[in-house]
Amino acid sequence: MNDEVLKLKNQLCFPLYACSREVIKKYNQFLDPLGLTYTQYIAMMVLWEQKSVNVKALGEQLYLDSGTLSPLLKKMEAQGLVIRNRDAKDERNVIVTITPQGEKLKEDAISIPAKIGSCIHLNKEDASNLYRLLYQVLNAKFN
Repeated sequence: MNDEVLKLKNQLCFPLYACSREVIKKYNQFLDPLGLTYTQYIAMMVLWEQKSVNVKALGEQLYLDSGTLSPLLKKMEAQGLVIRNRDAKDERNVIVTITPQGEKLKEDAISIPAKIGSCIHLNKEDASNLYRLLYQVLNAKFN
């Protein structure tokens, strides 16, 4: 029996997991002063761009299920960053809209990507390749 396949050093999932945790830990240093978690931050990124989005589409963009997204949005609404309303055309859909307070937070967050970029020591080509490969994995259909 070949147990090499069970060694941690031979797992693709482990460096992805560990890297993700380390990058999010770094983000949190910059997000804590803004009162945002990493997951709230990525939700805000979508809202800064789109201004308004239904919950299902937001979940698809962030790879989050409704069980994670609903409490997240509820907390963000309590913070005054977003409002949630039922779609007038179809009450089953909930629309999330950024508030002026949420929009203002963008000014404080604008420097975060550059700060993170300075913490991750990859040249432009390696960063571009990593980005491409990660999206290739994300977009792969797992059967």
